Amino acid sequence: MKFLFSHRNFPGQFRHIIQELAKDKNNEIVFITGTKNDVNFYGVKKYEYKLKRAVPNNCHKYLRGYEESVIHGQAAAEVAIALKAQGFKPDIIYAHPWGNSMFFKDIFPNTPILLFCEWYYNARNSDIDFVNKNLNEDKLASIRCKNAQFLIELEACDKGICPTNWQKKQFPKIFHNKIEVLHDGIDTDYFVPNENAVLEIPNTNIKLSKKDKVVTYATRGMEPYRGFPQFMYMIEKLLKKRDDIKIVIGGQDRVCYGAAPKSGSYKELLLKKLDLDLSRVHFVGGLPYGEYKKLLQISSAHIYLTYPFVLSWSMLEAMSAGCIVIGSKTPPVEEVIEDNRNGLLVDFFNIDELLNKVGYVLDNQDKLEIVRKNARETIIKKYDLKMLLPRHIKTIKAIARMNYSS
Repeated sequence: MKFLFSHRNFPGQFRHIIQELAKDKNNEIVFITGTKNDVNFYGVKKYEYKLKRAVPNNCHKYLRGYEESVIHGQAAAEVAIALKAQGFKPDIIYAHPWGNSMFFKDIFPNTPILLFCEWYYNARNSDIDFVNKNLNEDKLASIRCKNAQFLIELEACDKGICPTNWQKKQFPKIFHNKIEVLHDGIDTDYFVPNENAVLEIPNTNIKLSKKDKVVTYATRGMEPYRGFPQFMYMIEKLLKKRDDIKIVIGGQDRVCYGAAPKSGSYKELLLKKLDLDLSRVHFVGGLPYGEYKKLLQISSAHIYLTYPFVLSWSMLEAMSAGCIVIGSKTPPVEEVIEDNRNGLLVDFFNIDELLNKVGYVLDNQDKLEIVRKNARETIIKKYDLKMLLPRHIKTIKAIARMNYSS
């Protein structure tokens, strides 16, 4: 079979799927992406598209995201047209629709399209109004326009895949019959508890293990969407209250979701504002997968806070590794964590409640061992890659059989 994948970032959510499909030498796997990196997979032909221009400064502010999507779509379409001219005709297209796959239906009209439906923007009861409920008409109009490109792709697709029920609920009900909830899957054979794990803090002689009291936090970007400011305010109090703990923060000093500060970064601003004992706070940056796993394995208490938004893989990976996760009492987290059974929940904005829960976890490790076990069992039962990957492959091949003859 011939498969066409597309994502602005290679390989995105398709890493495990394309590697599994590549095991069959009869499959031809093509991946169109805007990523320029050295990451490659055996049996996968990667084609990188080039943008012709940037979004002009005089573009209407409501349409900036849409225009950017069109620019990506046009660039990706040119690659697809060239492949078609060479005789490539996919049996199925599976895309993360961020503009890059916007025009594929016009190029391959007889090929079924499967979309990875990650997020649909809503002005109410979601991430947009989580902090500020008083949205003016200008903001409401801007949010309504944010989904224009996605609506075009939803109409053209044959089926959608969404990782969680919470994320599916964000989409208009008219599309729900098209969308199946199917998580990407967590590698529970890789993210396992390890009582003997040791994390070496880069550029120091410090080694941390399960014998230490370590509060961990892991994120792609240090931003309000993932509760980074609340976490930092909490550790300021925690460090002054106790001298027996270490803080390890994994992730890059950037903003992946939401608006960046007008100057500097959230990390820089908070380090200037807060009184922290930095000898006990370790920013370890974006870790290689093996070191990131050790960060989770040595954790005494792992913090995961999020707006009502896309649920991070990191929370599920932490649970698979046997962490005691203290998560925010927000819908994406509550879909997975049941308070005091497989994790603990706190109000996103309540710094003192988070502080008290962290102290409780640090002082009751033996008592909470059952929480660690339940956390891992939850991931094995509901989110295990070994279970979900075959379901993905089965779904992809079923959609491919819908291929419409000319």
